[in-house]
Amino acid sequence: MSDTVIVAIISFLGTLLGAYIANRKSAAIMEYRLEQLEKKVDKHNTVIERTYALEKRAEVFEEKIKVANKRILDLEEENRER
Repeated sequence: MSDTVIVAIISFLGTLLGAYIANRKSAAIMEYRLEQLEKKVDKHNTVIERTYALEKRAEVFEEKIKVANKRILDLEEENRER
């Protein structure tokens, strides 16, 4: 084999190896970033769930306040009649 063919083969193998290593590094970085994004999404989802539960509790408390206000008004009217 001539020297140019050997140099070309070595260059080709070096290029393949370099591309393979760069691709693995890139895939590892993307995997890490995807994991971080999944953690953020999970955290966001728990906040949404907690907010929904708080809104339900707020509705219950608002209803209780309405009932209490109605009872107070009834008691005041009853007191006025006496």
